[in-house]
Amino acid sequence: MLEEVQRWLERRSWSVADRPLDRLLAAKRTAGAAGTVSVVLPALNEEATVGAIVGEIRRELMCETAPLVDELIVMDSGSTDRTAEVAARAGARVVHRDEVLPRIPAVPGKGEVLWRSLLATSGEIICFVDADLRDFDASFVYGIVGPLLTDPEVQLVKAMYDRPLETGAAVVPAGGGRVTELVARPLLNLHWPQLAGFVQPLGGEYAGRRSLLERLPFPVGYGVELAMLVDALACAGLDALAQVDVGVRHHRHQDCQALGRMAATIYRTAQVRLARTTLVRPVLTQFDRGPQGGFEPRVHEVVAEERPPMITVPEYAARRAA
Repeated sequence: MLEEVQRWLERRSWSVADRPLDRLLAAKRTAGAAGTVSVVLPALNEEATVGAIVGEIRRELMCETAPLVDELIVMDSGSTDRTAEVAARAGARVVHRDEVLPRIPAVPGKGEVLWRSLLATSGEIICFVDADLRDFDASFVYGIVGPLLTDPEVQLVKAMYDRPLETGAAVVPAGGGRVTELVARPLLNLHWPQLAGFVQPLGGEYAGRRSLLERLPFPVGYGVELAMLVDALACAGLDALAQVDVGVRHHRHQDCQALGRMAATIYRTAQVRLARTTLVRPVLTQFDRGPQGGFEPRVHEVVAEERPPMITVPEYAARRAA
């Protein structure tokens, strides 16, 4: 298995510099409809960062000289701040989660809006970018879209990057990705060792062919990235998966309790795929120090609800047929 992963790393791991933008534009022209690109930013209360990301993509990848991206959508996951206003002013089409497939009541969660975005977009290549990134560069987009435009065998591409932990003035160069290192990487190495070569398995920047994404189930919460890798491996095989080094990722970091909830959801997502059984107690108990000085328990449900492959949804099938 180690030899297989090493061969995959040699064949399917690249740098953004390996595919210059002019080469991708030529490949896109040759591909025609198959090379149409939709960029989706799932967003929940990201007014501080979403505008700069949208602006960078529009300036660099939706201009007359570099028309790589055909569609840029911010999927609003129920923001209570000015996320939608800022995104629209910067030039994105803003789609609210509840506007897509309204017959199915929406639930909170990142995977929920990613799933619904398949119905809200039209491109044959769909690129997802988290909306909390700082110092964003357009290479995050064209880096991961590149292999899909130039190699017909590739179906899903993840970004890889350095992920510093930034807390105030302190910076730990490799301190980010704590859930990746403590939960996701051990799970993948132990149970899906073919995926051990992914540097950032939980990273929110990745691109895939619609023909693959529409066949995958989407966990509604934070388990969506791990599930997508595992399910894509089963659906398309290891050689259809790839990763591209795009440099450094700067973003907002969550507190330890939020990371604990994320970790529990990811573990639960993996467990569902290991054995389709029902947990006796799918909840996570965390503790806060109460007003009397003692610790008080807080119980959170570990959500594992999933949406079916989009291709099975009648509204989606009807639109594609049209």
